[in-house]
Amino acid sequence: MKPLKHIVDTTLRDGEQSPGYALSKEQKVFIAKLLDDAGVFQIEAGIPALGPYEKDTLCEIVDSTKNAKISVWNRLNENDIRHSFDCRPDIIHISAPVSYAQIYTKLRKNKAWIIKQLSVCIDLAKSMGYEVTVGFEDASRADITFLSVLASAVMEMGVKRVRLADTVGVLMPSRCFGMVKDLIGCTGIEVEMHAHNDLGMAVANSIAAGKAGADYIDTTLFGIGERCGNCDMKKFICASEAVFSLKISRLVSEMLEESTSDLLVK
Repeated sequence: MKPLKHIVDTTLRDGEQSPGYALSKEQKVFIAKLLDDAGVFQIEAGIPALGPYEKDTLCEIVDSTKNAKISVWNRLNENDIRHSFDCRPDIIHISAPVSYAQIYTKLRKNKAWIIKQLSVCIDLAKSMGYEVTVGFEDASRADITFLSVLASAVMEMGVKRVRLADTVGVLMPSRCFGMVKDLIGCTGIEVEMHAHNDLGMAVANSIAAGKAGADYIDTTLFGIGERCGNCDMKKFICASEAVFSLKISRLVSEMLEESTSDLLVK
């Protein structure tokens, strides 16, 4: 039996970070409904901390969808988490920088601060009854030992799934496979793969991650996303349907693209 992989679509969050994209509330709700009807497991719908208009859009998406889990993206701070409460999502996702370049140079913090701040943010979200997932930002340039320590720490905080983000798009399939396999082998945590396409490897890396044990794969429609884009949903499904069991078929993904091409193709 082929292993089941869940699609986490981030068209409305990472996809909209593509240059030149600015979707209206109505367009976002329309896309969310299509993704929901298509059988997407989870829709990463936006960033509550962006302000009232984004919050209103997210609330309408929550009210308009029936099957998919709706998640919202947050930085590693308490104010972001509080903004998320206003949107009533199914999942609060917290992104934590994990590479030394991000921790020491970008944030000017240390590893102990990352663990402490994650504890504060996770406890806050879980105190309101929310499911929490944690994103390891810039995981492809991080030390695997630190990733394992951090994964074990968030598991003790009640988190079941972490997202490995190839934030700067430098992974190759063999290294991606090894990173995912090592992290699962060391901790047993559920893994979600978030691949960027700077080297044209987003689909290949996502397949490698799935083969290594990642149960959740991030995609966007048409592969749109920051810089060179993300893992293209249709291409991933076409390339992996012989390897994985997916609730979305190639035909359904093609219909999704046809229905959204006027909004997303530049």
